[in-house]
Amino acid sequence: MDLTLIIVLITAVILTNFIIQFVFIRLKKFDAINERSSHVTSATKTGGISLFTVLLITSFYYYFNHNEVFDFSLILPLGIIFIIGIYDDFYDADFKLKFFIQIIVAKLFIDQGFVINNYHGLFNLYEVSNFLAQVTTIFVFLIIVNALNFIDGIDGLNVFISGLIILVSGYIIFESPLFYLNNIILLGLIPSLYFNFKKEKKVFLGDAGSLFLGSLIAINIFWLLNDKSVLISDIQLNKALISITILFYPLADLLRVFILRISQRKSPFRPDKNHFHHYLLGRKLNHFQASAAILVSSILLLTLIYFLQNLKTYILLLLILIIFVLLFYLALPKNEKK
Repeated sequence: MDLTLIIVLITAVILTNFIIQFVFIRLKKFDAINERSSHVTSATKTGGISLFTVLLITSFYYYFNHNEVFDFSLILPLGIIFIIGIYDDFYDADFKLKFFIQIIVAKLFIDQGFVINNYHGLFNLYEVSNFLAQVTTIFVFLIIVNALNFIDGIDGLNVFISGLIILVSGYIIFESPLFYLNNIILLGLIPSLYFNFKKEKKVFLGDAGSLFLGSLIAINIFWLLNDKSVLISDIQLNKALISITILFYPLADLLRVFILRISQRKSPFRPDKNHFHHYLLGRKLNHFQASAAILVSSILLLTLIYFLQNLKTYILLLLILIIFVLLFYLALPKNEKK
């Protein structure tokens, strides 16, 4: 990135966060506090709006300088998922509507070349048909987007985990077409931590931010799993294994709460406080400590798999499964333990 762009980007990041929050405060558009809320002070759901605005401003800068550093057509599906997120933030969109829009967005990404066309030995499959590739991509998109939305329950957690996933998935790929887009969003996320951890007048990502970040993460994973992507020379791991490791926390948390809710004869989409971050809060950790603990644990898992990459893929997958089972049992609600 050139110096002028960095100045433009930093200015946009600062101004959009402060200005958009100021407008929402003046309009008294605060996040409602209820029995599921993890905050007790005023907060606005403007983090996602600020993030997307930063992307638009930066993209305009590149466009008018005739420098297409990433495929600008990606802004269309990212914008659609962002808009449904805003609608959900203020009007509680029906989950069936959100699923329908997410499927459309996934199809748009597929048509732009972001598709899982190889299982890389998972289920003993490699290259798959175009139909199966598209169905798989849509299914994985729904899982990733909603998994990222599920973990957005305490201050800083979604920013920490999304930032880590975008950073790792983008930098382990040689000449990723998403490199500049990833960097713009990573820089745009930095103020979110400041506003997330403020004592008063907090700023949350909201569904607009969570769905937007989940979509960006999804296309990074799609490109990673695509035949066209090439890993940097230091990485000798199976691509499917890398994807599972990178996404371990949001996937594990999603699977865990689904199992608990179904075992309790509840809808898997019914909100509750059975997430792993709620368990950590129950252990007297504050929001920063809980988010930081999950971030550090995710980094340690990535580091462990990297140093064990000479082992066979099925052994590493078994190790990840064992870690999930241990976390699942350790964080069980007291009434679930036998």
